[in-house]
Amino acid sequence: MTSDRAEALRSAQLLVPFLALPALLGALWIAIAPRGENYAILLALGSAVIALYLLGGAISALHLRRGHAIRRDLSRLRGPLAAHGAAAMAVGPEGRILRQNDYALGAMGDLAGRRIHEVLGRCHADPQLVWQDIGAALQRCGRFNADLGPAGRYLVTRASGGEVQLWLAEEPGPAQPAPQGQGEEFDRLPVSLLTLDASATILRINDAARELLGDAAPGQSLSALLDGLGREIGDWVSDVHAGRTIGGAEVLHLRAEGSDRFVQVSLSRCHGDHVTAVLSDASALKTLEAQFVQSQKMQAIGQLAGGIAHDFNNLLTAITGHCDLLMLRHDKGDPDYADLDQISQNANRAAALVRQLLAFSRKQTLKPQIMDLRDTLSDLTHLLNRLVGERIVLTFDHDPSLRMIRADRRQLEQVIMNLVVNARDAMPQGGDITVTTDNLQLASPTEIGRATLPPGDYVRVQVRDQGCGIAPDELIKIFEPFYTTKRTGEGTGLGLSTAYGIVKQTGGYIFCDSTLGEGSTFSLFFPAHDKDEASAPAPEPQRVVAHVRREQEATVLLVEDEAPVRAFASRALKLQGFNVLEAACAEDALSLLANQSLNVDVFVTDVVMPGMDGPAWVRTALRDRPQSRVIFMSGYAEDVFAEGHAPVPNSAFLAKPFSLSDLTTLVVRQLDMPAPETEQA
Repeated sequence: MTSDRAEALRSAQLLVPFLALPALLGALWIAIAPRGENYAILLALGSAVIALYLLGGAISALHLRRGHAIRRDLSRLRGPLAAHGAAAMAVGPEGRILRQNDYALGAMGDLAGRRIHEVLGRCHADPQLVWQDIGAALQRCGRFNADLGPAGRYLVTRASGGEVQLWLAEEPGPAQPAPQGQGEEFDRLPVSLLTLDASATILRINDAARELLGDAAPGQSLSALLDGLGREIGDWVSDVHAGRTIGGAEVLHLRAEGSDRFVQVSLSRCHGDHVTAVLSDASALKTLEAQFVQSQKMQAIGQLAGGIAHDFNNLLTAITGHCDLLMLRHDKGDPDYADLDQISQNANRAAALVRQLLAFSRKQTLKPQIMDLRDTLSDLTHLLNRLVGERIVLTFDHDPSLRMIRADRRQLEQVIMNLVVNARDAMPQGGDITVTTDNLQLASPTEIGRATLPPGDYVRVQVRDQGCGIAPDELIKIFEPFYTTKRTGEGTGLGLSTAYGIVKQTGGYIFCDSTLGEGSTFSLFFPAHDKDEASAPAPEPQRVVAHVRREQEATVLLVEDEAPVRAFASRALKLQGFNVLEAACAEDALSLLANQSLNVDVFVTDVVMPGMDGPAWVRTALRDRPQSRVIFMSGYAEDVFAEGHAPVPNSAFLAKPFSLSDLTTLVVRQLDMPAPETEQA
């Protein structure tokens, strides 16, 4: 039993005679009192006396209990702190001082019931702000350190049960240098430490900090070693020293020439007139942050490029489509035919530029296949030699055991040609371009540039030139759309961004290593595949029941929210003899299909529309019309709208922009497909 509890019990035992004796006398009086006409009054008085004494006993017991609680709280303040001669106070969450120990009473007087702002106001201009900072720190980590400034007291707060904060304040002695016996321990600490004065001059530095900062030495200013704060480092240190701000942590750049290292610096005011700085290497953190920012930037540009490409594809579909309709009404000998042909050719050139934007945003349609890079490059050799000219020597070096990759052959050829042409342009006086291929096996994640390659087997393609090289500040931008290092009119800035998009959509990686005056090397990494790797088995053909009616009788439901595209597609289908029903949105299409007597053979629908999208309304319609064929039109890639959705049966994909013949040919092909057997009721 603790001494506080024993004391409380002794106090209660002393009160027992004083509480029990009056109650016993009251009961005896009631028993022996004569039973006359005043008996009822006497009985009431006796009962009242007993009740009053019992109430007094309860109140006394309550006071004893509260006294015990107070002694328990005070013991928390006195027990571990009294040995250190520290002043302590308990402060409520609302900022009122609840209790003080003897040291606090002697040092500060009786402050019980007063607001802690009075204490903070002695050394801080805005005690309310300091109190808010303290509350935030308590919620975050459960403790807080603050300097009481000229009062010379150091304040530590700690949450207790979420309701009360304990404040410890102790009188520091005069500022003195560390004892000589502690100097060796300070130097050996594995943490990088600095001791600074109010002007950010280094007073002491341990071995770990000296290794991190290089040539740092006592007497040197921290501002001469680090930068990147956005204001003077000396002002920051001065504010911490004077208690005008809470230390916190900042990531600063190391000033050393050619250095790309970053250091995280945390400041805290220690006893006396010194500020302690804790340093740690933050280079990896900054690299990760730069990777994240670059990834976000490329993603945002990709989304913008994809959106622009989608809108342009709708415009180009209307332009090329109506141009096709006009060309049907003119012979080649007609003077207007040549003008219409020019419109068509330039629209196709615009479509090629849009495909490059889609390639960067990784939303173009690819047709990947297992292929041997050596065969692809061998087929390109003649064309590449013509592209580079006579001043350039183009050399290929292949690994004889090169593994296969899975890629779109046509798009990969475009990537290689783009890299070779860029290498040629970097050597106007001539030189060597080397294209090498080899196998690469990574046993663990490998960092290359600002990206990390996961472990696995890769096929690497490298295109190396001896050109002028690329400056480091330009190197980080070369894969952005419309960014080019060439002079105005010599490039669109879409070549490398297209290559980047194609490689990433294929599942590979592309990097550039360049040195000014020495040349550049572009490295492409593709996941390796085996020669005998089988493709996914094709589904077994279903039993043929009947063919759908030919186009002279077939009905097509055309659903497209863009009016110019819908008008062209409708006229193109009607010219081929189809019955065409038009709808501007999915809801209108479903309203038409509510008529069960209406027979529709083919749904031709846009994918992205306001309200319900193409795949959603088609799945709804196919529940009642499973024999209908489906054609999806989109300015995006085929796999974009299929992500996260089950494939739609009996469907085909038509990429925008498409021509009149593209549309009608695909509709006829869908009509000629055998219909799957349906369940009979």
